Amino acid sequence: MRKITLFIVLIHFSFSIHGQTIDGLSVGFESNSTWYNDDKKTGDFADEANKDQDEHFRANNYLKIDYNFLSKLTASVQIESYEPFALLNYSTNFEGTNLGTYSLSYKTSNIDATIGHFYEQFGSGLILRNWEDRQLGINNALFGGKVSYRLLDVVDLTAVYGNHRVGFETSDGTIFGFNSEFELDSVFKWDEIALNIGFSYVGREDKIDLENPNYKPTTNAFSGRVDFNYRNFYSSVEYVTKSEDAIVQVNQVSNDFIKPGNGILFNTGYSKRGFGLDATFRRLENMSFYSNRKKSGNIFFENIINYTPGLTKQHDYLLTNIFVYQAQSAVSFLDPALLKAGEIGGQLDFFYNIKKETLLGGKYGTKMAFNAAYWAGLKGAFDYANQDYETEMFGFGSKYFSDVSLEIRKKWNPKWRSIFYYVNQYYNKKEIEGNFGAKPIVTNIGVIESTHKLGNGKSIRIEAQKLWSDSEKHDWIGGTFEFNLSSKISFYINDIYNNGDDSSTAKTHYYNAGGSYTKGATRVGLNYGRQRAGLVCVGGVCRFVPEATGLTATVTMAF
Repeated sequence: MRKITLFIVLIHFSFSIHGQTIDGLSVGFESNSTWYNDDKKTGDFADEANKDQDEHFRANNYLKIDYNFLSKLTASVQIESYEPFALLNYSTNFEGTNLGTYSLSYKTSNIDATIGHFYEQFGSGLILRNWEDRQLGINNALFGGKVSYRLLDVVDLTAVYGNHRVGFETSDGTIFGFNSEFELDSVFKWDEIALNIGFSYVGREDKIDLENPNYKPTTNAFSGRVDFNYRNFYSSVEYVTKSEDAIVQVNQVSNDFIKPGNGILFNTGYSKRGFGLDATFRRLENMSFYSNRKKSGNIFFENIINYTPGLTKQHDYLLTNIFVYQAQSAVSFLDPALLKAGEIGGQLDFFYNIKKETLLGGKYGTKMAFNAAYWAGLKGAFDYANQDYETEMFGFGSKYFSDVSLEIRKKWNPKWRSIFYYVNQYYNKKEIEGNFGAKPIVTNIGVIESTHKLGNGKSIRIEAQKLWSDSEKHDWIGGTFEFNLSSKISFYINDIYNNGDDSSTAKTHYYNAGGSYTKGATRVGLNYGRQRAGLVCVGGVCRFVPEATGLTATVTMAF
């Protein structure tokens, strides 16, 4: 109770200070709280991961204060409270009330230096990315120091050193690295061409608790990349290599199974008004990378060094997000029937705006978007008995996942708009989840959405969704009704229902009803409903959430 009281006092103190309009001060507050109910359909509330934490009320609260002074210095602090416990499926390292992050930064036109907690990304993030995502419970900020220097307005140099944030503590493993970016177009004074090259190094020092280890405590990763743009055309390529390191499976660090890792990321595309084409290819082999080896693959993404999101279309609808793809970058030799060393695949995006006053465009034009993604395991020779493998550079092994979607957006008149959406998915449950005996699932999903403006800021939005599959366990239907009373007040209700015989979801309505009020930078939301067990994904990064029922309140403010 003392910590909760302290947190409330700090919030009041921050708001009082802001009321005095102090120059250079900014305050942000976010609160997410839930009362979990016992439910005859979803079951009695229970924290399966932490049996002793049976409190039905949970809350995650964040208060961030930034103060800029002397024009070049910025002090930042984020106070966090998880009282009495964090929301379901957040790491138990988020416990109590304490300082989450704090830092002091110095910035000029050429220098940007920080001591304390900081976030950084090298290239696409394949060897280093630090970020915060409160919805997923991710905060892998580094605690240490960072300095960036811009040389001659053409070269950016960055050096970092620190330990990962883990709850309110820091990791044992240490991260250090260097990044460089060269703007060659500025050097050669090119007008229509942009050409940048980058080189990065990241080291991970993690002590070894073995008498005669066959691998080194330091793991080194290197990255080289090129970014090219010419008028409407763009292209980039990045190659990453990681030195030999022990393979980790189910928190067990092997002293005999030791392999290097590598990754390739290629992106190219062309865009102009009304037309866009984008293609991405990626190959990852043994690119699981954590500051503490034993934390490899943990469900909370603690200690994770690099960023390897699932490169597929990020869908907006409930039924299109039942079967979602997670990147398969790690080595898995847990069973001779399921041997993996990484992934290979890519996606293609196409956008076209059909012109107005044409047969298909009509009076207001028609927008079309097509996406296709395909992912497979690496093809190669796998030796389970001797714990070894050799892969082909561009060989495709077992199919993991595919996703093909077509979206058509149509404006009928000044008040009516519609979206027609179709998705075909292939989901290999055995390969992706390690679910032996499970057959691949093929789904076809259709969505129709319409929005009608009623005038004076009022509008209604309706969704109808249907999922068909080749499995008798999955036959879903869903819908949403949303009413916007004004630009500030909105209400919604949605529901999805599985008519199949899946034991965990059959004949259960996963409904949610709620609303929100927004004024300026303040938003208050309230909803009640059921949460289906499964993956929640943000930006291609997914975490599992358990089935639950409850009342949730959210508050966000900025000053």
